This record gives sequence, C-alpha cells and structure tokens, in this order.
Amino acid sequence: MKRRGSAAAGAAMAVMSLGVAPADTLAGDLEDVGSATTTRAFERAAIFFAPDSTSSFAAAGYGIEDDGRVATTTVLFPPLAGPHRVMARVAVHPLPQDERTVWDPWDRAGNVRLAISGLPDLEVVRFVTPYGGTAAYEVDVSHLAPLLRGEQLLRAFIDTWLHPAWEVDVSFRAVADTTYTTPSWVHPVLYEHEFSREKLPKGALVAVHVPPGLARVVMEFLSTGHCTDGRDEDEFVSKANVISVDGVVVERFHPWRDDCRENRAINPYCRRWADGSWSSDLSRSGWCPGREVPPVEIDLTDHLRAGRHEIGFLIEDMRPRDASGHFGYWRVSAYLVGWDRPPRLWRNP
Repeated sequence: MKRRGSAAAGAAMAVMSLGVAPADTLAGDLEDVGSATTTRAFERAAIFFAPDSTSSFAAAGYGIEDDGRVATTTVLFPPLAGPHRVMARVAVHPLPQDERTVWDPWDRAGNVRLAISGLPDLEVVRFVTPYGGTAAYEVDVSHLAPLLRGEQLLRAFIDTWLHPAWEVDVSFRAVADTTYTTPSWVHPVLYEHEFSREKLPKGALVAVHVPPGLARVVMEFLSTGHCTDGRDEDEFVSKANVISVDGVVVERFHPWRDDCRENRAINPYCRRWADGSWSSDLSRSGWCPGREVPPVEIDLTDHLRAGRHEIGFLIEDMRPRDASGHFGYWRVSAYLVGWDRPPRLWRNP
C-alpha cells in the first residue's frame, strides 16, 4: 500500500526535468483521435500563496481559492457512449527564479479534486511534487466515469507557501474499452486535509445511503502521514488507519512506502545527509516526493448493503501538538464505487 504528501528540506542543485510538454489547447477544449477523446482542464494554471496580491500571480481564465493555492475551472466533459478507459494526466512545473534555482524548491502535497454539490470534494488524483522539479502523473480514473460528464467544477491544489511557485496542467483522455464495466454509482464520503489529534481526536463518522441493486461496492481510500516540522511522526513513523462500518472494523493498516530512492533523479533540490542518503530516498507514511499516490481499494460489498450506514475513520496515536506548535497529521479522503453487475475488469493488470 503506497501513498505520500508534503514536507521537508532542500539544498540547491542543478535543475533536472522530465521534459513534460505543456498542454497545447485551452482548458475545456476537446481533441478527438479515432476512438479517443482528450478533455483539457488546466493549462499552465498558476498555483501560489499570495494573500495580499493574488491578482499579480493568477493565470487568466482560472478562478482562485485559498489565497492562490487552489486554481479552479469549469470543464465540459463530452458524453461517452459505452464503457471507456479514462486516464487523468497531471503535470507540475516549478517556476524558475534564475538559471540555477526555482522559487519553490520543496516537495509539496497536491491534488486534483472534483467538486460535488452538497458532498465533500472527490479527490481524483493525489500527488506530491518533487523537490523543485518537473513531474508528470498518469492515473487510471475509469471508475469515475459516471461523474466525469457534462459541466463540472475542478480544483487543482498544491500546498505551497511561496509566490510565485508552480504551474499545473490537467487533462483527461477517454478511450472506448469493451473489456471494462463502467460503475453505476460513485459517492464521495470524506475529504480531510488535516486529520489530526487536535481536530479529530475521536476520528470521523460519516453517514451514507447505499442505493439498491449493487452487486459490488468498494471504497477508494487515500491516506498519507505528515508533520509540520519534517521530523518523525506522522511522516516517518506510520500509524494505524482504521475503517469501520456500523461500528465493525473492516480494515486496519499502516500506510507506508519504501521505494522512494527510485525517484532521486527527479528531485533536484533534495538534501544529502551525513550517512549518504538523500531526503527524497527516505521511506514515508504512504508517499514519495515526485510520485502520485494510488488509493487503497477496500471491498465493502458484504458490509454496505442497500440502505443507511455509518462509516468511521480513525488514525491511532497521532502525534499531538507540542510546546512549539508542531504536530503530526494525515491527509485523508475516501469515496465509494458501486456496480449493478459484477465488473469484468476493474483495474488494469
């Protein structure tokens, strides 16, 4: 099970890039190539933090929230006849300060979210930027096809505290695929960017109504551990994530990722420590700098029959706020996906 978030430190090095090209059409435009359709949502949308001067750094054509850390846009998704594979493509670009440095050299948590009226945002893609590097993420979001239609509001977020900072591209590519069974129901359950002991000491309890006639129901769960000062808990010491349905524990695990060293080349500003390791190499509570965060899939078919249920989320032993004001916290989101007949193929093998 793998995840990630934001954090840490960095010393300047020569900037390396994955060579990601920017989108070449305006947000919301469509490109049709045979049976494939690409919907452009964001093209070089500015992400920054400037409470007193948001207009100075904003990109034309996009809305601004959270003092510039969130860009918004309304996208018109095309109708899709029959089952499709849908891939979300996200690219992040640090803005250069000069030939050798960028304005924001840190690794930052980020995501692309779908706004659902009356419900929590649905986290379509979660990622962590590299330490000041360019990165691209491609995620299979075929199970979200019931929501990726018509006019929708999207939010793109990067947890930066600088200005200028980043630019982001987001697009969706749909390809007809008769081997895939499109879900009939998708329901956001939780979106919490600061799941902490102080804010949620007893966890979160959410009521959901499951429609009748579903043959399979799964939860897509994203959880990454972080801390406000870049040390130990809850970023480098994982904690038990516990999920319950109607008071019965149905899942308990410790998000962890130990393959971060593989991503050193895309982290140009990370620090090298005395033992020879680099900040980007360190294992973390479900995430790596420069990578996307895949959700954990939990089959709840036997627990979520038609009707009302309460789903509980608890993270044990979170680091409390200390005398300096630092603490551990988690970024947590979840949504349910249901099929009215058993799916022939869920995720790509």
